[in-house]
Amino acid sequence: MTSTGHRPVVSPGGDLPYRLVATDLDGTLLTPAETVSDRTREALAGVVAAGAQHIIVTGRSAAWARPVFDEIGYTGIAVCGQGAQVYDAGAHRLLTSLTLDRRLAAVALAKIEAEVGPLLVAANEDGLDGRVLAAPGFRLRIGTELPVEWAAAGELLANPVAKLYIQHPELGDDELADAARRLAGDLVGVVMAGPGVVELLPPGLSKATGLAVAALRLGVKGAQTIAFGDMPNDIPMFSWAAYGVAMGGAHEQLRTVADEVTAGNDADGVALVLERVFGLR
Repeated sequence: MTSTGHRPVVSPGGDLPYRLVATDLDGTLLTPAETVSDRTREALAGVVAAGAQHIIVTGRSAAWARPVFDEIGYTGIAVCGQGAQVYDAGAHRLLTSLTLDRRLAAVALAKIEAEVGPLLVAANEDGLDGRVLAAPGFRLRIGTELPVEWAAAGELLANPVAKLYIQHPELGDDELADAARRLAGDLVGVVMAGPGVVELLPPGLSKATGLAVAALRLGVKGAQTIAFGDMPNDIPMFSWAAYGVAMGGAHEQLRTVADEVTAGNDADGVALVLERVFGLR
């Protein structure tokens, strides 16, 4: 575990070093087997017993996150869909939900394809149980392969959508995200959330905006928050929080802005930091 030395771990008031622990899901809280290790469970339980709160902040939509939440026993408020949804996992209820302007999305796709060529596209429909519709050739893998329904390209924007996923047969993820941002960043938000996961979002949306909304409900502030993540889509969350911890093996863009780099999600990286910061061991 190494520290970048950007900022020290400080107490923002009271006896607790932080009052909110915000964790990304895939690549961070979850192990490669898509479980939460016993040590991490114990650390989070210790944090909660001390009086802090834990919130999951994920790029997954509520529909795709729900099976994982059920499996790991998470029943709190979560930020899903890159910030588009604030979701009560225990009640299976959406508290907030934002959608992507479909007209702007269509224009953005056309502008990107005009320069880089045809894209492989999928659409995450809005709503608590929103489907993911994918045009032929698209394949989304976050841990295990996630379910999609196949549709013609012209059907992807037939209903309200939370976001689009784009892939390119030749360009790498970072290269595609950079091109999309350059060509259509005035129309949509663009984020690289994981291998093969470049997303087009409503402008201004990020994990930070969703987390700020959820934090108001929880009665905490960014200055009272420690955040954990592994991909560039976690950068806004790190900027919002008082302290950002990148997982071992995290994307270089996130490591550059992190206050600390911990061990990987396969080596209890979250637990190691929480044990130290909260004095759990």
